[in-house]
Amino acid sequence: MSPDEELFRGIVRDFGQRLYWHVRRFTLTHEDADDLVQDIYVKIWNALPSFRGEAQLYTWVWRIATNEALNFVRREKVRAALRFRSPEGEADRLVDSDPWLDGSAAEKALSKAVARLPDKQRQVFIMRYYDELPYEEMSRILGTSEGALKASYHIARGKVEAYLKNLAGELESVLK
Repeated sequence: MSPDEELFRGIVRDFGQRLYWHVRRFTLTHEDADDLVQDIYVKIWNALPSFRGEAQLYTWVWRIATNEALNFVRREKVRAALRFRSPEGEADRLVDSDPWLDGSAAEKALSKAVARLPDKQRQVFIMRYYDELPYEEMSRILGTSEGALKASYHIARGKVEAYLKNLAGELESVLK
């Protein structure tokens, strides 16, 4: 087995599940996440000969995965616009209809709130809240200062909280 094959197998073994869930939070559906992860593995395989170890392997893999996930989100926004659907409405439809997302109503509401964030804020929120990455690691992956990331996360968290509070208020008024 070549060193590249060994490294690739290690990436799939060590990062596979975390990579899937990282991508899934961007794509919102199992099928899209599964397809995108396969595309990411192809990109990683093709780029392995150029990996020089200047960044940590995790950082390098997450940069590739995050960039591919954001490209996917942008393409989906264009597709939604061409179908005359709002990106938010499309995200709600995907979350509600996904048989693989069997979480609570709160988890679905959180997924919808995160899907409404602008791309950069969504990226930072996912990496910080779900992946629990420290700002230092996020800075290396995204090439952005820690201060800017902290500000983005703070703003994104505020938007998510506002969406959830608004939703709770709507539910409360319905139940009265």
